[in-house]
Amino acid sequence: MFTTAAQLLDLTDKKLLLVLRDGRRLLGVLRTWDQFANLVLADTQERSFASVPQPDGSVKRLYCDVPRGTYLVRGENVLLIGEVDLDKDDDTPPGYEEGNVEQVIAHVEEAEKARRKRDKARGRKVAQLWGGDMEGSGEVLF
Repeated sequence: MFTTAAQLLDLTDKKLLLVLRDGRRLLGVLRTWDQFANLVLADTQERSFASVPQPDGSVKRLYCDVPRGTYLVRGENVLLIGEVDLDKDDDTPPGYEEGNVEQVIAHVEEAEKARRKRDKARGRKVAQLWGGDMEGSGEVLF
């Protein structure tokens, strides 16, 4: 289903959660939009999640919100739009603790590097087996 102007009209001036094609999650108030579903969000925050391994073998799950201000999002980059329940907006996501922004971002970048390395190795194996090239595949979605 496509996001139409009539659907966006109901969401104007409401707090939304957007998930983008590159995996980023944005929380902000929808101020305006156009016929291509390009969106302008005010008071935007980018929410990041990370799993941090602990010395005892457990995993600590952290999140952080990075303030981004006014944000323009191209409509073709939006995977999901959801209205935020303002009663639960200030609650911590279940199973996560709020972490230090620098620490969470560092772990997110580290996980992304590891994923790219894994994908590159997988692409080389596929190229050897099937004679194809996997370069760039999978980078658009997460």
